[in-house]
Amino acid sequence: MKILFYGCLFTFLYIYFGYPFFVWLIGAIKNQKVKKEDYLPRVSIIISAHNEEKNIEDTLKNKLSLNYPKEMLEILVISDCSSDQTDNLVKKFEEQGVKLLRQEPRLGKTAALNMAVPVAKCEIIIFSDANSIYEPNAIKKLIRNFNDPAVGYVTGKMIYTNQDGTIVGDGCSTYMRYENFLRKIETKIGSIVGVDGAIDAIRKELYHPMNSDQLPDFVLPLKVVEQGYRVVYEPEAIVKEPTLKTSKDEYKMRVRVSLRALWALIDMKPLLNFKKYTIFSWELLSHKWLRYLSFLFLIGIYISNLFLFLLSQNQFYKIFFIFQNLTYILGILASILEKQGKKVEWLYLPFFFALIHLSSAHALLKLILGQKQVIWEPRKGT
Repeated sequence: MKILFYGCLFTFLYIYFGYPFFVWLIGAIKNQKVKKEDYLPRVSIIISAHNEEKNIEDTLKNKLSLNYPKEMLEILVISDCSSDQTDNLVKKFEEQGVKLLRQEPRLGKTAALNMAVPVAKCEIIIFSDANSIYEPNAIKKLIRNFNDPAVGYVTGKMIYTNQDGTIVGDGCSTYMRYENFLRKIETKIGSIVGVDGAIDAIRKELYHPMNSDQLPDFVLPLKVVEQGYRVVYEPEAIVKEPTLKTSKDEYKMRVRVSLRALWALIDMKPLLNFKKYTIFSWELLSHKWLRYLSFLFLIGIYISNLFLFLLSQNQFYKIFFIFQNLTYILGILASILEKQGKKVEWLYLPFFFALIHLSSAHALLKLILGQKQVIWEPRKGT
């Protein structure tokens, strides 16, 4: 039991703390820089939308006001069979150069991108969500990375806004800060393995159509690495989106994303060829495979700790078992209080910790059952 306990414990600590430390250490030695310079190629912004009448006008106004030469900018909105006023609202901006494409029947975001990218006329494609608000210089900051011919894909910095101060929003914002830190240090060792679909850019020549069930935010950058190009993070290209307001919405989103990511990892398993990809294979294994399966190590820790709690006289096992139970009890308590409309600020960490690992477990179960998810409802953060 001690072998199981310490094996699972150290693996779990490696996933969240050891891996970032080793990436930081390698990055400090290797420090693979991106040759950033002012660079103004023609850019197509593709916005995927389904029933986004609440957000689409603000998003388009935001994109049209960005600090980038208007003659070098193309904006395409791909409406995935919207049944509300989304299409009519987009048409109001046609005189300003916005083009509406409509996908029927509803086939999901990936199919929409497969349809829209061939229509785009520019050499760089930027992907945006329908509720994403860019900082004025976001595109310039993002695009300057393509001055480096080794760079094929760039992702910006997501900042989740949490105006109502929910524990879901606090947890989501903290988790995003952790992910952004990882992307910053991973860039120094070559390529990152996680991007944000709200502000991503790719060289059009590197885009290859995906299966409709594949997660574009995950598969596209992996395909770019497979083609021999770098995927990098630009922290000064800032996008803001509202967080989800309820744990139910956040949980559903996490399950969906985790499920599609797990299928993507299976589809892209050739990238685990350590002989060919070496460092990136290690990144993919540590940052993605082990992260999505980290709940298994938590189960191993709990079960082995239970036996050691009962059978061993060592006080460490007893204290650690109490600590585990207290963490999960606080997470459950936070969920109960949330349903009652109450917020206890210091509970957001155990709450979000439990939520992300439970959603990963749910996603793995769906994977084992052979389930896939292609279509979903838009985020409800507003």
